[in-house]
Amino acid sequence: MSLKILSAFIRKTPAKLLLVWVCLSIALIIRPVFSHADSTTNDVRMNADLVFGMSTALSGQAAELGKNMCLGIQMRLERENSLGGIDGRKIRLIAWDDGYEPDRTIPNIKNLINYEDALAIIGNVGTPTAISAIPIVNEEKTLFFAPFTGAGVLRKTPPDRYVINYRASYAEETSVMVNALIEEGGLKPEEVAFFTQRDSYGDAGFTGGINALKRHGLESETAIVHSRYERNTLVVESALADVLLAEPTPKAIIMVGAYAPSAKFIKVARMAGLNSLFLNVSFVGSAPLAKELGKEIKGVIVTQVVPYPEDLSVPIVRAYHDDISKYAQNGEVSFGSLEGYIAMEIMIKALHSIEGEPDRENIIDALENLGEFDIGLGQKLFYNREHHQASHKVWPTSLRQGEFVPFDWKNIPSMLVP
Repeated sequence: MSLKILSAFIRKTPAKLLLVWVCLSIALIIRPVFSHADSTTNDVRMNADLVFGMSTALSGQAAELGKNMCLGIQMRLERENSLGGIDGRKIRLIAWDDGYEPDRTIPNIKNLINYEDALAIIGNVGTPTAISAIPIVNEEKTLFFAPFTGAGVLRKTPPDRYVINYRASYAEETSVMVNALIEEGGLKPEEVAFFTQRDSYGDAGFTGGINALKRHGLESETAIVHSRYERNTLVVESALADVLLAEPTPKAIIMVGAYAPSAKFIKVARMAGLNSLFLNVSFVGSAPLAKELGKEIKGVIVTQVVPYPEDLSVPIVRAYHDDISKYAQNGEVSFGSLEGYIAMEIMIKALHSIEGEPDRENIIDALENLGEFDIGLGQKLFYNREHHQASHKVWPTSLRQGEFVPFDWKNIPSMLVP
């Protein structure tokens, strides 16, 4: 799109959040297939396209997560479009920045649904932003698919019809951590502490971890150190002080935060002489966390909800690498972009199963009717009307020379300081 046309669009829609062309910097990596329109141009835009909307963090403390998620989704739909799309119809992604702030997500979601005619919302990043979106998608009867969050509020029983997840929950991630620390590492529940973001995201991870500790004999939450920081800030000093002043010193700290504050917490903790093992849930973002920490920091684990993105023995990882070489030559391999790629792979599988015109209702029916299915992940996935989370698998990784690599929980005793 020319600057002249873009300027005209901006003048016509002063109150509307601007469309982020191909997820900010990603626009320079992959060929843009985005377009946009206001209510005066609906009749002339590409009516044949299947439009998916995305409100995500393309700026702020979680920007790398949003950019990676967007990259993975875009790569997979590029390949599908090159093969002819869905019954000859191209797939188009419209992505808007919400900065990981709920008050920006709300107008984004409303406008994507009502003005951009999105068939579904895909790949939202963050628990607070997802929570703000849920009432809207339920009211508008529009699918909210594969958000980058493991919060329990998106995993009700029975599930919300218009919320369908791909990934394992934060409760499952923290439960796996706790089981390994106690069963493999020999820790007592009271030797585990928490560092969390002060919002619904941090609360979701903390609740999952505490429940797991209670299953291992923890009698009271008051016996556990729980330090917190404010979302979209780097103010972690008070949280660290809570840990340093604790008696006894925690041997492991479960972290539920964004990569920048988590990295600062870890680095300052090491400078203060704290030798605890740090365990992060997947939302932290492995690649940006590793960059922030560098090659000298050790004793850091991140649980993942996708396979190791360099493991070419996994069929979908091979396809992911092929599409990076074709559609994102300068794109970096990451857990986040692989998750976006997997999300779009599932969506495309469902779209191909629809007879006739895809709409906001039959796309949900198509996903629920997949039952048990295989996309080359190395394990079977499953959806039905009562089950709206495809995967429950958690893959552990550990930081080694500035990179997160596969890790076996049986080796966790070697990472714990006596």
